[in-house]
Amino acid sequence: MSSPEAHPLPSPTTDTDRRTTVLDSALATFARFGYRKTSMEEVARAARISRPGLYFLFSSKEALFRAAVTQTLERDIAAVEHVLDDVDRPLPERLAEAFDRWAGRYVGPLAREAAVVIEDNPDLLGEIAETTRRRFEELITDAIAVESGQEAATPVAQTMISASIGLKYQAASREFYLERLKVAIELLVP
Repeated sequence: MSSPEAHPLPSPTTDTDRRTTVLDSALATFARFGYRKTSMEEVARAARISRPGLYFLFSSKEALFRAAVTQTLERDIAAVEHVLDDVDRPLPERLAEAFDRWAGRYVGPLAREAAVVIEDNPDLLGEIAETTRRRFEELITDAIAVESGQEAATPVAQTMISASIGLKYQAASREFYLERLKVAIELLVP
C-alpha cells in the first residue's frame, strides 16, 4: 500500500490553471479556424491535452466554446472594473485603458479573429455576451457619472461605445485604435 505522499492529489489551483490554459487555447483555436471548422482534436492538440481529457473537462464543442468565451469576457470585465476603480487616475486615462482592455486587444488582423468568432455565434453563447456588454456600458456610465452626473453620463457612454465599435473595425492596429479613441474621449468627457 502506498502512502498518500506517493500520489499527491492535484491541487485546486493546478486544476484551475489547467482549465484556464485549455480555455485560452480553445478560444485561440476557434478564432483561427472559426467555430464550425474547429474540432475537439485541434483544441486538444493546441492545449496539449488528450482528446479524452478534453472531453472529460467539456462534454461537447458547444460547452467548450461557451466556457472559453465566458472566461474571456469575465476576465475582460474584471480588468475594466479594476481600471475604473483606480479613482486616483484622471477619468480620461481610465476610460482609454478600460476601452483598451475591453475592445482594444481585439484590434488588428490576428486579434480581430477572436472578436469575430464570438460575434458570429451568439446563439451558442446564451446570455453571457449580452450580459457582459450591458455590464461594460454600466461601468463606463457609472465612471462618467461621478464627474458629470447620471443624466449626462448615459448618452456620453453610449456614444463612446459606438465610437469604439467603429474604430475597432477601422483600425489596422491597436495603437491607431487607442490614438483615435483618446480623441473621442477628449471630445466627450470634460
